[in-house]
Amino acid sequence: MEKSEQNDRDNLSHDKDNPVKNISPQISVSEFSCHCCYDILIHPTTLNCGHSFCRHCLALWWVSSKKTECPECREKWEGFPKVNILLRDAIEKLFPDAIRMRLEDIQQNSDIGQSLAAFQKYGNDQISLASNTGRVIQQRGGGFFSGVLTALTGVAVVLLVYHWSSRESEHDLLVHKAVVKWTAEEVVLWLEQLGPWASLYRDRFLSERVNGRLLLTLTEEEFSRAPYTIENNSHRRVILMELERVKALGVKPPQNLWEYKAVNPGRSLFLLYALKSSPRLGLLYLYLFDYTDSFLPFIHTICPLQEDGSGEDIITKLLDLREPTWKQWREFLVKYSFLPYQLIAEFAWDWLEVHYWTSRFLIVNAMLLSVLELFSFWRIWSRSELKTVPQRMWSHFWKVSTQGLFVAMFWPLIPQFVCNCLFYWALYFNPIINIDLVVKEVRQLETQVL
Repeated sequence: MEKSEQNDRDNLSHDKDNPVKNISPQISVSEFSCHCCYDILIHPTTLNCGHSFCRHCLALWWVSSKKTECPECREKWEGFPKVNILLRDAIEKLFPDAIRMRLEDIQQNSDIGQSLAAFQKYGNDQISLASNTGRVIQQRGGGFFSGVLTALTGVAVVLLVYHWSSRESEHDLLVHKAVVKWTAEEVVLWLEQLGPWASLYRDRFLSERVNGRLLLTLTEEEFSRAPYTIENNSHRRVILMELERVKALGVKPPQNLWEYKAVNPGRSLFLLYALKSSPRLGLLYLYLFDYTDSFLPFIHTICPLQEDGSGEDIITKLLDLREPTWKQWREFLVKYSFLPYQLIAEFAWDWLEVHYWTSRFLIVNAMLLSVLELFSFWRIWSRSELKTVPQRMWSHFWKVSTQGLFVAMFWPLIPQFVCNCLFYWALYFNPIINIDLVVKEVRQLETQVL
């Protein structure tokens, strides 16, 4: 009797020492075996077909075959296989000692470690690719932004087709018409664009039927006498200064966005994209290559002199430009370094009277781009990647320069309709896209905080 009890105790002790048999008789280790190594599953990964394998076995299979298919039934898997957490936890709870011994063996095998690293890198690349192509739809809150962008794209196509069908009106602008061919009505149109005050003299010019040829012969003394009687010295000086510019060019110089685009279609498109993607380099380009016509009006608009606080309209103030003072340069350089998009917003704000809706689109877009730039700096700071800033700046400079050179080389081959499409898309629809980008950045930030 004592011998039988002793045998039972020995059998029980033996079962305790065996990690595989120390479980309920209804569950055996064979039910949780991998069909590649025929051992207990380690980090079980379940494919679309339902078969599960050790993750390192699946990695070894992928490295050797380079096939994204099940090793057993050859059905292709979709996406990147993930560890079956529920199955893993159940196996680790049922067979803890067996799992521990298997993990020790796997960790000592360098080939398995390299295969797992390569497999995970492949998975990260697949996830990144999928996020770039699919996250726009997935993160737009029930497709709201996708629907908005689709609707706006349709509106953009209609507007651009209309613009293309009426493109001859662009060539009717005075910036394309010789001054000697101006009619009396066009002379009045030129006069009214100098400012609201010019409407005081509209009827006088119309009554005298002043056309382009007659306009070129008028002198300051004639402007001050009847029938014109322009007694205000400032008004007379502005008219004479603008008339000298017209005489020098032979046509009306561009004084707003649409006239500038009509005269410089390629440069206007380049500046629009440059100021959007790289405002600092865009402003540097204006300083180096378009100082008088573009940079001087820009800096005098955003950094006006104290005495410029008069009630003159924007066009009148920009007709007589002097070299910026040190105070203006100091204010400009501070904003240029830290708030470049604010410079664009301030410039657009001063042109609200001339470009009512367009200026508002530019202001909103500049605010959104400032927020996106802030998120970029925050991302670099939070990841402790400040050392990579010089390399990023050089890569960005090289990218922008290469793109600019590429466009300049192929510019003669690009149809004007395509240029108009790109111009109006960047001008009016980029703010909608940037709203979407800001929303995604905020959501990502909330996820990191939580």
